[in-house]
Amino acid sequence: MRFLDHDDADDPILSVVNLIDLFLVVIGILMIVIARNPLNPFSSTKAVVVENPGESDMRITVKDGRELTRYESTGTIGEGRGVLAGTTYRLPDGRLIYVPETVAPGTP
Repeated sequence: MRFLDHDDADDPILSVVNLIDLFLVVIGILMIVIARNPLNPFSSTKAVVVENPGESDMRITVKDGRELTRYESTGTIGEGRGVLAGTTYRLPDGRLIYVPETVAPGTP
């Protein structure tokens, strides 16, 4: 009886089972990648992602809970209004020393 000696290696359904196992592994890897992403839509933590730091096309994405805010660089140097609050000095051992400005009495 020839059909009793049939080899299971020729069975095409075994190839399908192997493909299903492969797809399950790929899906598991993709789920791990999504869970480790700082901008994961399922987490409620705060995260800041900086893309191309220091370049003219730098972008900063801030995630606060489910809200995403994106800031894009315009490439121009910004300027602001303010007053000098003090000076910071770095000592030879690496420590930083902050020296506040002396303010005359009666000035804000």
